Amino acid sequence: MSSVVNNVIMRCPQCGCEHEVPVYRHIDALAEPELREKVQSGELFVSTCPGCGYRSLISSPVIYRDEHLLVCLSERRLEVEGLDSLAGRWVSDVGSLIEKVKVFASGLDDVPLEFCKFVTRQELGKEVELKFLRLDGADNDIIFTYPEGGQMQMLSVGFNVYEDCRAIVGRNPAITEGLGGLVRVDREWVEHFLA
Repeated sequence: MSSVVNNVIMRCPQCGCEHEVPVYRHIDALAEPELREKVQSGELFVSTCPGCGYRSLISSPVIYRDEHLLVCLSERRLEVEGLDSLAGRWVSDVGSLIEKVKVFASGLDDVPLEFCKFVTRQELGKEVELKFLRLDGADNDIIFTYPEGGQMQMLSVGFNVYEDCRAIVGRNPAITEGLGGLVRVDREWVEHFLA
């Protein structure tokens, strides 16, 4: 299946200018690998007004697919069949879709990564919303970002923390039992296992 794009008319919230914007409904990064980078950078989800240059977030339902992952951005959970070897994820915001694509494109699994975020929050002693940004350096340190004081902060976590969390997940099959179909793997999902 190839990508599906509809052109829609958007009104700029800044100046009121109406302009046509391509809105993706299905992103097939297998057929069009260049779209993976455009998803990771967020480029596919931003509209720039030709009148005033104001940049708006495009947030509409979309399905993203590549060789390891199918992510559905939707307000409600959908039933999807034929995932077989794909990780099926359900997210409700563009930022989470971008993060899932970055995680799997980096060769990581979001299940142990969400546990890694939990451990990192405990170590920080802060209730912050961590987002995976990238792997960094020769040791593959995990770089997370989080908002604090009106600015985005970056935090480096040793890859060994991810490996420890992956080992914990591997020793506890109850964690991965419910991962069939589209699943929301996020902070709440992890906290369900730790309650």
